[in-house]
Amino acid sequence: MAATYSRDPVYMIGIVSELTHMHAQTIRLYERLGLVTPLRKSKNRLYSEADVERLKRIRRLTQEMGVNLAGVQVILDLLERMEQLQEECEALQERGKMIEERVREFLAQNGGKFP
Repeated sequence: MAATYSRDPVYMIGIVSELTHMHAQTIRLYERLGLVTPLRKSKNRLYSEADVERLKRIRRLTQEMGVNLAGVQVILDLLERMEQLQEECEALQERGKMIEERVREFLAQNGGKFP
């Protein structure tokens, strides 16, 4: 199950820098490369908890695992797609349960037989 983090933009770059142990210029570089997309209000960047977690993941991939930034982008894209597919799978399972319940109700109303 995927972890959920708030997408509400609340942190300015200085706070994000402290939370992620990254230099602000590094965070700006990742923004230019499209690895993270903070909300912009005037000249300020506002980051969400999800952005902070994404930056921490980028830091782990680059510093601890030695992945280059192109590889990071591929990995992040794949992880995002996996999360989307997981959500779709869960929605389909829920829909299947609803259909199964309807069939049971139908069969109960019709003596267990299809017309």
